[in-house]
Amino acid sequence: MGKFINEFKEFAVKGNAVDMAVGVIIGGAFGKIVSSIVDDVIMPPIGWLIGGVNFSDLKYTLPSVDLGMEKLAPATINYGNFLQTMIDFVIIAFCVFLLVKGINKLARKKKEEPAAPPAPPQPTAEETLLAEIRDLLKNK
Repeated sequence: MGKFINEFKEFAVKGNAVDMAVGVIIGGAFGKIVSSIVDDVIMPPIGWLIGGVNFSDLKYTLPSVDLGMEKLAPATINYGNFLQTMIDFVIIAFCVFLLVKGINKLARKKKEEPAAPPAPPQPTAEETLLAEIRDLLKNK
C-alpha cells in the first residue's frame, strides 16, 4: 500500500499532472467567459438584426398528450439553446486553435535556433604567465 501511495504522490507532484489540472481549471473559467460573451454580447444584436428574436426562446413545441384525467405538459425541442452552445463551441475551439498554434510556433523557433557554442574561457593572468615561462624555457 505504501508503494502505491508513493507512486501516486510522484504522479500528482509531477509537472505534467499539475499543468493539466491548472489547464482544466482555466479552461472551465474560460468556457464560462465565452458563454457569457455569446449569451450577453453576440446573440442579442444578432437577434435584433433578424427581427428581435431571442435565441434562448427558440423552440419547437411537441403536441401535448391527453391521458384522460390529466394532461401532460407539452415537450419542447430547444434548438435556440443548441445554436448558442454551438457558437460557444466554435469560439472556444478557435481560441484553443490560436493558442496551440502560438505555442507550436514558439517551440519551433526554439528548436530552429541552436545555441551558440560557448566561447572558450579567457586564460587567467597566472596561466598566461606560466605559458610565457614555458615558451621562454623552450627557446633556451
